[in-house]
Amino acid sequence: MRYLLFIFIIVPALEISLLMLSGKAIGILPTFLLILATGFLGAYFAKKQGMNVVVKLREDLQNGRFIGEAVMDGVCVLVGGLLLLTPGFVTDISGFLLLLPYTRRWLQPLLLGLFRRSFQNNNIIIMK
Repeated sequence: MRYLLFIFIIVPALEISLLMLSGKAIGILPTFLLILATGFLGAYFAKKQGMNVVVKLREDLQNGRFIGEAVMDGVCVLVGGLLLLTPGFVTDISGFLLLLPYTRRWLQPLLLGLFRRSFQNNNIIIMK
């Protein structure tokens, strides 16, 4: 529940504040163009990284290796791409961190721990 408060209230309020501050500091048009540029760049980079993940997943399956790392890469790329399509600087930075392979390797253990705690505490609900 506390994550929902953070995601739906605090993050948008922070994004709006930063966008207003950016508009005041560099102007409305440069801020708008920066938002568009990060969206297009993020979509391109997410597609490229997504294809790399698909290739890695296919190779792991063909060679009989554990696919957990490739699946986590896929989740990170998906979430990173979605964050980059959301206008704002905080979500853009978070999205790029999830898309870049080096930072993704650093963030995956944190995300895995979050998933593990959610499953152990029965906080995950799967609906049909």
